[in-house]
Amino acid sequence: LVGGCDENKSTTSVNFDNSYFYGPDGKFLPEKAKDAYCAVMEHNGFPVLPGVRDKMWVSDYGTGQFTKLGLGAVMFVNDEKDRYMLQHLYLLPGQMLPEHWHEDGANGAPAKAEGWLVLGGSSHIVGEGEPNLSKDVAIPKIHCNGTATVNHEIYATTGMFVPLNRVKAHHWQFGGPDGAVISEVANLHTNLSVRHQDPALNKYFLDLVSK
Repeated sequence: LVGGCDENKSTTSVNFDNSYFYGPDGKFLPEKAKDAYCAVMEHNGFPVLPGVRDKMWVSDYGTGQFTKLGLGAVMFVNDEKDRYMLQHLYLLPGQMLPEHWHEDGANGAPAKAEGWLVLGGSSHIVGEGEPNLSKDVAIPKIHCNGTATVNHEIYATTGMFVPLNRVKAHHWQFGGPDGAVISEVANLHTNLSVRHQDPALNKYFLDLVSK
């Protein structure tokens, strides 16, 4: 596990101004987002695997505030027949992956059971339980006016695995000071079965994945 060695950490900066990710017309620039997530990998001593940049899905969920709320993801396998998946997730420092949960999928697929292994950096992985959010976690105003319905965090550093406590539980994440590279394992992922707590984000995501 390369990312676990502090001496391998790059000096590559992973602190970006939000304007870096938008053109003069205010349009989100996906290629800039991919560059930033590759910088997070390099900064944490994790290799930018062949083909990863080209396969990467990035989004600011239509907020215009990518550094505060967004995500990068690469799906390596999502086997509908045998119902297993593996993907990598990427977060910038202080970036929130919005609160969401997973409903039952199409064709009898069960709701997503999942867990996360931090490969580099760190992430506040938040779900059900006694509220204990760190003062380092700042939910942006663009997310339910700065709130979430679940606020029990596990601060996961490199090498830690955190499972979802139960299927259909609400959960979200928040990138640590060096960002995060995360491996997610699950039974199956179905985009149209994802539900976001924030109504605007939920509509944006479902409109996007249904096209």
